Amino acid sequence: MDLAYIPSPSTGVLHLGPLPLRGYAFCIIIGVFVAVWYGGKRWVARGGKPGTVADIAVWAVPFGLVGGRLYHVITDYQLYFRDGEDWVDAFKIWEGGLGIWGAIALGAVGAWIGCRRRGIPLPAYADAIAPGIVIAQAIGRWGNWFNQELYGKPTDVPWALEISAGPNREGGLYHPTFLYESLWCLAVALVIVWADRRFKLGHGRVFALYAAAYCVGRAWIEYLRVDDAHHVLGVRLNVWTAVVVFVLAVVYLVVSARVRPGREEIVEPERETAEKKPEPTEEDAAATVPSEPADKT
Repeated sequence: MDLAYIPSPSTGVLHLGPLPLRGYAFCIIIGVFVAVWYGGKRWVARGGKPGTVADIAVWAVPFGLVGGRLYHVITDYQLYFRDGEDWVDAFKIWEGGLGIWGAIALGAVGAWIGCRRRGIPLPAYADAIAPGIVIAQAIGRWGNWFNQELYGKPTDVPWALEISAGPNREGGLYHPTFLYESLWCLAVALVIVWADRRFKLGHGRVFALYAAAYCVGRAWIEYLRVDDAHHVLGVRLNVWTAVVVFVLAVVYLVVSARVRPGREEIVEPERETAEKKPEPTEEDAAATVPSEPADKT
């Protein structure tokens, strides 16, 4: 008989009158707010203006949500488009299913658009928000706890996660991979903040370090998961994705440090709030010259 385990909530939805409050969506929203708030503090500390991170997030967040959902639906299409499944479920984002790889990729496109509109270098912006993003991931993983999803192999460790029996799942005690990844993300946040302060990282290297460190943890956590997933050469697709992203991130770190050492100076252009005044004409200049006093002699 197991004496200790992590219980799962009986439901992932709380009803406030007719309004359903879904735990998964709530965790995602909190994560976004934390990422924008902390990213804004870091941006100001590096010489940027208050409000810039939030303005660019208006572009990055919607792009990221769409990208995350697209990656999930494409890589797990059998959950929505095989016989017996309802393809409409592909749009039910509140039931879970956001791929971080797609979220970061398409979110970067949105951030690039926002940065371009403000005349800001994307690598500098990415460095400022990287710790906030990984903290948001740590918070967002608790949404999987509410949905009782993405758990690992059966186990009898004291911190095992209790999963209740339901459609397409067996009840029992499993590795709480959501918790493992949440703790790993918090550790990554601490490491990249320390490295940024210690080595004055710039030109996108904080973001690259985040990507590399996150992929290390994600790869081994994937091996513990037992949910359905595509396999390539007997290995889960997300493991291959983590390996590829890790290699690209490390290459970027090395090359960037050689080509553009140090940290860039963030120069955020001033916004023009007033119309430019016309240049004064010769007639205007003549009108401003005081006339000589009349001769009273």
